[in-house]
Amino acid sequence: MRIIIVGQGPFGEKVLEALIQKGEEVVGIFSPPDKRGEPMASLAKKQGIPTFRTALMKDPRVLDEYLALKPELAILAFVTDIIPEKILNIPSLGTIGYHPSLLPRHRGASAINWAIIQGDTRTGLTIFWANKGIDTGSILLQKEVEIGPEETTGSLYFNKLFSMGIEAMVEAVDLIKQGKAPRILQDESQATYEPPCDDRVASIDFAKPVGKIYNLIRGCDPQPGAYTTFQGKRVRFYDAKKKPLPAEEKGGKVVAIEKGGLEISVQGGIIVVGKLKVDKGEKVGPIEFAQSVGVKVGDRFGN
Repeated sequence: MRIIIVGQGPFGEKVLEALIQKGEEVVGIFSPPDKRGEPMASLAKKQGIPTFRTALMKDPRVLDEYLALKPELAILAFVTDIIPEKILNIPSLGTIGYHPSLLPRHRGASAINWAIIQGDTRTGLTIFWANKGIDTGSILLQKEVEIGPEETTGSLYFNKLFSMGIEAMVEAVDLIKQGKAPRILQDESQATYEPPCDDRVASIDFAKPVGKIYNLIRGCDPQPGAYTTFQGKRVRFYDAKKKPLPAEEKGGKVVAIEKGGLEISVQGGIIVVGKLKVDKGEKVGPIEFAQSVGVKVGDRFGN
């Protein structure tokens, strides 16, 4: 089966590596021309696989290259670009993609972030048949995982969904080769779509209860980093924990600065922040942070 892989980063590289080890016929790979595409392109070149570096999949040259490769299947292994429908439809067996949620829940570019921000206790991954919609194609297979109470977007992806996604891609290819790959329509009544998790949604509102704030910090860790302000400087929080205790103080007040965490009083408890970063600086511990910006017990974050 002639396979094209479109992807980037460590996930694209590892999917390619897994399919090579399985002896699959990968006839070409497409990856961005910057450092995001380098790991995958480097591996492909070592294996003698035709390699195409393109910034945009809508580039007319991509259509010509696809047609010349005569693919039976295309695999989208971590793709942030929009793939034109005419490209998706070239492979005779179709195009499949990986999405880190249980579709149709959490469609969009920041599925892992939003699962944590919204307090989900379970999530997973979906291998689906790509179409012109955003994560709307029929489901081929799904895998489910638990979201631990202290899990962040980073730990959930790298400790669970990354390796599971590679295994799921290999399984999906096997099902397609055997002619046993399902096409299960998504239930649109259960669909959710969220915007990219960036600074437009990462601002901490200290009027909210401890659970909401804690989930926002976890969901934005490591990127973009949930933030507040102190003396006009933007401060991002990481490695957070929560103490669900009665808290009488108005939200945002610093109640302790210890080696193990900077403690902030909020509605219904305490947020304990293990690492902090000011503007474009480096992440530092609570004591170093307090010394560098002059934070002391009794000060308040936010406006």
